[in-house]
Amino acid sequence: MIVPLLQHLCQLLYDSSFGTAIRESDYAFSIIESVHVLSITLLVGSISVLDLRMLGAVLREVPVTKLARSVFPLTWSGFAISVVSGFLLFWAEAAKNYTNPAFRIKVILLLLVGLNPLIFHSSIYRRVSEWEFQHRSPWRARTAALVSLLLWSGIIIAGRAIAYF
Repeated sequence: MIVPLLQHLCQLLYDSSFGTAIRESDYAFSIIESVHVLSITLLVGSISVLDLRMLGAVLREVPVTKLARSVFPLTWSGFAISVVSGFLLFWAEAAKNYTNPAFRIKVILLLLVGLNPLIFHSSIYRRVSEWEFQHRSPWRARTAALVSLLLWSGIIIAGRAIAYF
């Protein structure tokens, strides 16, 4: 019952005048897509700096909480712009994306990447004061960082592959 409803909603978005306007415009889709790519760069770039710090690859002398406070405004800005621009891109091609395997993989990876910080912040990060000055974070923090980098890489690859399916 949910599957036909989702497919119907996707078709409604695709057939809407707004979705058609984005899709058929000489510039709108390209501009929105460019904004989406740039916002993902901001989002993933800022997250990657923190992940790489927790892996001990960069900025080892900077406390984790100080770095987190510095990058989170960029992360949240990139996230907000990515969500809006991504939804507009989806709206323009919702019916096509519904059956696109790369899009489905991207959605699954987005759900997983959303769970990663929830688990991280509700577990190992609660005790960050005990390890934030260490050059090498605890194995659970390093694991969360590695999972984050892998998931974001997968999201970027799947997002790019959407155009080819």
